[in-house]
Amino acid sequence: MTRVAAIDCGTNSIRLLIADCTPETGELVELDRRMTIVRLGQGVDKTGRLAPEALERTFAACREYAAVIKELGAERLRFVATSASRDAENRDVFVQGVLDILGVEPEVISGDQEAEFSFTGATKELVAHDHLERPFLVVDIGGGSTEFVVGEEHVRAARSVDVGCVRMTERHLVVDGVVTDPPTEAQIAAMRADIEAALDLAAESVPLAEARTLVGLAGSVTTVAGIALGLAEYDSAAIHHARIPYEKVREISERMLTSTHAERAAIGVMHPGRVDVIGAGALVLLAIMERIGATEVVVSEHDILDGIAWSAA
Repeated sequence: MTRVAAIDCGTNSIRLLIADCTPETGELVELDRRMTIVRLGQGVDKTGRLAPEALERTFAACREYAAVIKELGAERLRFVATSASRDAENRDVFVQGVLDILGVEPEVISGDQEAEFSFTGATKELVAHDHLERPFLVVDIGGGSTEFVVGEEHVRAARSVDVGCVRMTERHLVVDGVVTDPPTEAQIAAMRADIEAALDLAAESVPLAEARTLVGLAGSVTTVAGIALGLAEYDSAAIHHARIPYEKVREISERMLTSTHAERAAIGVMHPGRVDVIGAGALVLLAIMERIGATEVVVSEHDILDGIAWSAA
């Protein structure tokens, strides 16, 4: 058994997992799992740079995580950084800040590596479920990108495309610095066209049509699941491995794209940092389900973070 810490720093959030891993048995015992919305990717799509205030929010979260890692005595730490820090001109500032606080350099991984970690984290437990047909299509809908991975027990094909809930919101729903509330039909149509083009791109290298079980990861998917389940507040145990039918996803996607900020903020499972980007995230999920003809999505709370933890162990 090895006690490890894994950090996943994405476009919208930074997350920490501390766990005891036993590679021989495939058992991962979670000791601490937390998430902070830092919006590291704020404005990156337009400026190509990480904003100073976004960096400071991220470094504040890193300082909090450093204290928890020390307290629980993790033997190994792996810090993986995804889309936003991969694209930014000033990513050296980010790298140095993380190194100063946590003592490790963030690994700015490729989309293919990101997909590998996501698949491992999401499917390690599901492989034992005989009732789930293979191959799995694991989709990780992030802030800046979405990863598509097809495989049985191991990855067969993977592709990362630049479509995520933050990127789509900033590109299509922000006018004069303000999120349209709610968006117009034209804005939604433009966003949908962008998503469909990304799906075409993903399908060039990933056999999406061969998928028999769709597994959805990350905050957009888990939030949709929480709403579908009618939860009064976020409940990770209830959401993990929930199976959400296509009709529910369609209904929630439409609701998120036609409601106001205040209406979305009033939803019990909604994280404050996700209120403005959930419409775009739900639409990405819906478009994927329609493209492959999925009747349901199996939701996993175990994702890239768990895959990073396994790689550290």
